[in-house]
Amino acid sequence: MKFPMKLIAGLTLVVALSGTCSIPVKAQRISVAEGQRRSRKANKKQEKINKKAAKKQRKAMKKSAKAQRKANKKANRTYR
Repeated sequence: MKFPMKLIAGLTLVVALSGTCSIPVKAQRISVAEGQRRSRKANKKQEKINKKAAKKQRKAMKKSAKAQRKANKKANRTYR
């Protein structure tokens, strides 16, 4: 027996939607402690991202300074 693709997609959609509606509203709410935990986790993640960006910036500045020193050294050379 062949099922048309639209029928299969429709049934899948109905099953997925009925599953999300069956979760009680109380279970969807987060507690204060859970909110604080998520907030700490998000802050920690953002701090890590900021630290990584700062490290990348320091590395770029160091590379730029090295290139500048090299250019100055080359410009100050005298050829005999």
